[in-house]
Order: sequence, then C-alpha cells, then structure tokens
Amino acid sequence: TRNSKPETKIMQLKKINPNLQQALIENELIEANEMQQETFSTIKSGKDAVIQSPSGTGKTTTIVLNVIQRLEKTHDESTRALIIVESKERVLEMEELFLKYGNYTDLSIFGVHDKGDTDYDKNVISMGLDILIGTPNKINALFSSAGFNMNTIKMFIVDDADMLFRNRMDAIILRLSASVEKTQRIFFCSEITERVETLADKIMIEPLFFEMEDEE
Repeated sequence: TRNSKPETKIMQLKKINPNLQQALIENELIEANEMQQETFSTIKSGKDAVIQSPSGTGKTTTIVLNVIQRLEKTHDESTRALIIVESKERVLEMEELFLKYGNYTDLSIFGVHDKGDTDYDKNVISMGLDILIGTPNKINALFSSAGFNMNTIKMFIVDDADMLFRNRMDAIILRLSASVEKTQRIFFCSEITERVETLADKIMIEPLFFEMEDEE
C-alpha cells in the first residue's frame, strides 16, 4: 500500500464514523476481527441478526462500536439503544467500553442492574439518555412500572442470549420486545441454541445468522 506507515493503520471498516475511529485508534483497537468485519455493514443497515462467536472474541466491543456507529450523536431525550446483559459485572464492563470508545461523541449512557436503586434509575432515564444497558429483571421492572415510551428504541440488543434464555429470561425478552413497535433486534451468543433460534424467529424479521469459528 502506498505511503502507509504502521502508525496510521486504522480499523478497516467501511464508512466508519471518524470520531469513533479516532477513539478506537487511541485505545489501540486497530484491527477488526472476523466477526466485526462480517457483521458491521449488516448492523449498520438496521437489519435483524443473530451473531454467534466463541466467548472471548470481542462480542462486547462489537456491540459498543456498532451502537456508537449507528447512533452517532445524542438526540432528543429518548432511549434509542437498549442492551440487555446477563449480570451487574457485564453492565459495568460495557459501560466502561462505551465511555472509552464513545470519548468523541456526546452520547449519554446509563447502566442498571438488580442491585441498583429503582427510583434513582427511573429518574435518570426520565431525564433522557441515548443508551441504556441493563439486566433483564431490572429493565423489565423499570419499563413496566414507569410507563416509559419504548417506541424510540432503534436498537434492541441481547448479549449472551444463549445464557439468558437458558436462565429462563426468554419471557421477559419477549415482553420487552413486544413493547417496541419497530426496531432493529440483534442477539449475540456463544452458541446458537434451539431457544435462541426460536426466539429469533418469533421477534425478528428475516434475521441474518452469523456463525464464527474458534480462532486458532
């Protein structure tokens, strides 16, 4: 490649947002892995998808960079990305990545979990934010009791979907999904189980399935 110096090597993702790219470079995330390359344009286009990749292959990073890419900047006062994760630890881990990679955007991010104060959480959400990350029970409690409008949600993402459905969280996911009229729905999982497939068929529109091999 002409004139390419090693330090200018950048994330090779088509039409990636420059602000996002800058944050990725600063955090030395310069090489997109197979999953990130293969799913980027599908997620960017707003299509529904089920993305399977072994644990430890950067699914959380993939979620974070795609949400920043799609939302770009803050907008109104309504939640536009809802990300459901398995535990308080996962909430905190994802929040931290959003702060790191969203350094050059003004997107507001908030994480909720079963041990948090529900009234405090409700107040923060009602003041307006872009990205809400939370555990299924807490998200369900917040939305069913506070009567928030969920139709502003553009991205409805379930991380570790195989684990959550194994732990019988599928009914909650179904209920939450039914509250959002038109949105992009994405499941990330380590394994495409029968439950993951069944639920994808129920709530998604012609979902695309991505299956990644273990990287040696």
